[in-house]
Amino acid sequence: LINFSFSGILRTGTIGKYVGILVNIIFAYLGFSLFVYKEKDIVKFLKQEENPHNIFGTVISNKILDTSVIIDGRIADVAKSGFLEGTLIVPEFVLEELRHIADSSETLKRNRGRRGLDILKQMQKEPHVNIQILTQDFDDVQEVDSKLVKLAQIMDAKIITNDFNLNKVAELHGVKVLNINELANAVKPIVLPGEEMHVKVIKEGKEDGQGVAYLDDGTMIVVDDGINFMNQKVSVMVTSILQTAAGRMIFAKPNAKKQIV
Repeated sequence: LINFSFSGILRTGTIGKYVGILVNIIFAYLGFSLFVYKEKDIVKFLKQEENPHNIFGTVISNKILDTSVIIDGRIADVAKSGFLEGTLIVPEFVLEELRHIADSSETLKRNRGRRGLDILKQMQKEPHVNIQILTQDFDDVQEVDSKLVKLAQIMDAKIITNDFNLNKVAELHGVKVLNINELANAVKPIVLPGEEMHVKVIKEGKEDGQGVAYLDDGTMIVVDDGINFMNQKVSVMVTSILQTAAGRMIFAKPNAKKQIV
């Protein structure tokens, strides 16, 4: 349409020549101005084209698995549930550490290593879980934890672990960590002081007279005077809750109105 509109002018000798040049300059300037004004939107659109799942411009980061979280095994169920997006990366040096543990002369250690390898094989068979084995290594770094942190920094990835020390080291280096233990604590049912529950006292506590019971999710319950109800089910009332990095601990006392269930 533009060419048609200016076709009469462009045919009129010298004037048409200069008008054509002027028109080209104007449209070139308008195009450049539009690009500068909308640069961020254009870049965002191109990134979305590279990653079609990222329709809202949110970058889905990769997650690097460490040895402890693989051996733990809960990562398989979390990944299968669909709560983890992106690629789950297993570095070759983590695989090597698993193989070394699996070849240990100690029975318990050997079983843990083999369990980790079985967990990885199970996850690879899941159609909706994307597992990638990464061969990149760092010969100048000796410790596996340090290698994980360095790899996460290079890839701008998160580390999934349940290792308390790795958690702290990664945070010191500005690497984001997803801790399976913290996730487990977050999804546990909330218990408030004053609530009543029925538990079975199975062993003595550290303090005199205390008994220890456990909920189905593994939460420890310390029962005052629980020693008197050893191996019995008892109705207790929650007095306080202690939340730590290692987990949650509930303190309770026997219900005076209804003790033995």
